[in-house]
Amino acid sequence: MTIPFTKLYTVGDELEFIHQAISNGFIHGDGHFTHRCHYWLEQIVGCEKACLTNSCTAALEMAVILAEIEPGDEVILPSYTFVSTANAVVLRGGMPVFVDIRPDTLNLDESKIEAAITSRTKAVIPVHYAGVGCEMDAIMAIAHRHNLVVIEDGAQAVCARYKGRPLGSYGHLAAYSFHATKNVVSGEGGALLINDPKFSERAEIIWEKGTNRKQFFRGEVDKYTWVDVGSSFLPSELTAAFLLAQLQRADSITHKRLSLWRTYHTAFELLEQQGLAGRPQIPNHCQHNAHIYYLMMRSPQERTDLLQHLKANGVQATFHYVPLHSSPAGQKYGRIAGEMTVTDDISQRIVRLPLSASLSTEQVDFIITSTLARFDLQPPDKQDSDSIDLTLGLAQSRPVLAPDAATNREHLLSEWLPHKS
Repeated sequence: MTIPFTKLYTVGDELEFIHQAISNGFIHGDGHFTHRCHYWLEQIVGCEKACLTNSCTAALEMAVILAEIEPGDEVILPSYTFVSTANAVVLRGGMPVFVDIRPDTLNLDESKIEAAITSRTKAVIPVHYAGVGCEMDAIMAIAHRHNLVVIEDGAQAVCARYKGRPLGSYGHLAAYSFHATKNVVSGEGGALLINDPKFSERAEIIWEKGTNRKQFFRGEVDKYTWVDVGSSFLPSELTAAFLLAQLQRADSITHKRLSLWRTYHTAFELLEQQGLAGRPQIPNHCQHNAHIYYLMMRSPQERTDLLQHLKANGVQATFHYVPLHSSPAGQKYGRIAGEMTVTDDISQRIVRLPLSASLSTEQVDFIITSTLARFDLQPPDKQDSDSIDLTLGLAQSRPVLAPDAATNREHLLSEWLPHKS
């Protein structure tokens, strides 16, 4: 048996929606399916405006432009993240300032942010690792005191919540990813979420390659022209069509992943009890989306041993990020603020196990058995993970409204969506 680290999960409507897009004769960006994706995101997240992008990288780059990061400006972010978080800053001439992470959630340590702030600090980018929320109340309070823009990197956070509100709804701006390795996918794809209305008009212009094309189509100007910086950030309608099918089943995808995540978590309690490995720690006020399941080994060598053992058994487990502060580009373009003790430590000990909605219970059982065998342990008696409340703050299955169903929108919002402040 060979079990890949991740595998595409389709919900059944993807090809039909792509066929509709082709039949419509409109496959470039900003068409019917793009608008429906925007509407879904704006309802579910409660953001002021959503802009689909061709990647989360593109969404982060848009956000940094909107934050007006210029040469010499500093942006605080974790070193334990993907390169796109820092690249977006560097491309505008800014300097990433790397801060250590918390040992429990592996998120940016909010208690270390203020010590990293200088007169040049302009923004902070919290990254919601594994779909577990950063301490957004504390981060937003710090940003308010120091007049900083907060850009949530929610690449892993679709359908996850912090204190009942969707991740991506707290910062002034936020970025989602729909890359093939994420929970809800479109192959390549992302979205910029705008929560502060002051960014909406300029975001639209940047999204449209620096032109006021959207204003022209709304009849607000008699012609459209180049008015600002921008780029080709729009995805095609084919990408949006695939994505809409996934978004409409986002709740069921998340529930499948949560069920598998809880099966892992229950089985590996024995490892934690015997001090052989650590399990993910989820604060009570965080409702995660089962994006990642990992084990924290006791040493780098034990990580290597487990990865080799799983590979020999056909299980494609892996480690994760090489900290950016230790990379050649990180040392060239960024700087660290304080010690990076936790980042340096956990990055050498983490093992990520396969997790996708495509995994069968038999495959998960095999992964568990193979992992425990490395420690000469047997799996515990299987528990019915379906008996556990897996909603974790997500709404029950509900129909997604079409854009013309405006009469039902307020009822849906008042029933289970967060109110915009």
